[in-house]
Amino acid sequence: MRRRAALAGLLLLVTGCSTGPSLENKGAVTAPPGDSHHLTIGSAGFTESDLLAQMYALLLKQAGYTTSLLTVANRELYEPALESGQIDVVPEYAATFADWLNAKTNGPDAPAVGSPDLAATMKALRRLAAPRGLTVLPPGKAVDQNAFAVARSYAAKHHLRTLSDLGASGLEVRLAAGDECVQRPYCEPGLKKVYGIDITAVDPKGVGTTQAKNAVRNGQDQMVLTTTTDATLDQFGLVILADDKHLQNADYVVPVVNRSRAGSTGVTEALGKLNDVLTTADLASMNQQVDSWRRLAQDVARTYLQDKGLLK
Repeated sequence: MRRRAALAGLLLLVTGCSTGPSLENKGAVTAPPGDSHHLTIGSAGFTESDLLAQMYALLLKQAGYTTSLLTVANRELYEPALESGQIDVVPEYAATFADWLNAKTNGPDAPAVGSPDLAATMKALRRLAAPRGLTVLPPGKAVDQNAFAVARSYAAKHHLRTLSDLGASGLEVRLAAGDECVQRPYCEPGLKKVYGIDITAVDPKGVGTTQAKNAVRNGQDQMVLTTTTDATLDQFGLVILADDKHLQNADYVVPVVNRSRAGSTGVTEALGKLNDVLTTADLASMNQQVDSWRRLAQDVARTYLQDKGLLK
């Protein structure tokens, strides 16, 4: 507990311009993988990140490590802390983290390296992470991507199962999303270019918010930008249209570790067990238990691992 309090104090001193160890500090980069007996697991502060961090901590504890959890809701803060070893392990998303590190390394205007191709995305991510003393562990099956949902009745009426179906229908679509959707290639521009969907307007109600979903349920908008692990869609009578042409990037869940403290095979093997079982649907179900049923993330995480035979 004392170390965790000290870490929290240290993180408050980290600023947005901090970058962790210098890329010229070759000792930090080339040092052999470490195996610290006490590991701090970072969470980004939203439900899914909390669940993943709890599962990581439980699996590592079972493998013989002492663990503590630290929530730092801003990537600009927790990534430098991961580089410096104030945080040892954090759950991340492959394409998003690759693009974030790329912008940090090569500037905000650098061409994106995250893509729908998981292998290419992981190669780029590991290339960017290694000089910072970070190791990206293998991804599993779970992916938290952007997704587009319509009312179930609307889909049935127009025979829609995929985004291609919607484009071919010629229907005019008002899209509930964040205001950045008009510029992001995965959102309005991509829907028009890749699928030929006639987006007439973007209603800036946010990504997957209750307000946005209600707008689609009530017919004010025809489609909403949400995520593949959104477990509340049934409550609003909404269904996801399949991204059949793979517009969205490969945002598979990946553990990222500080190599000098948590780069051992023990850590890799302990966290790798989750890859064998965790699916996108599992994440959605656990998110629902926390967000809708008001269960504690630590209880949901423990129950899941026990049910899967990963925790004694």
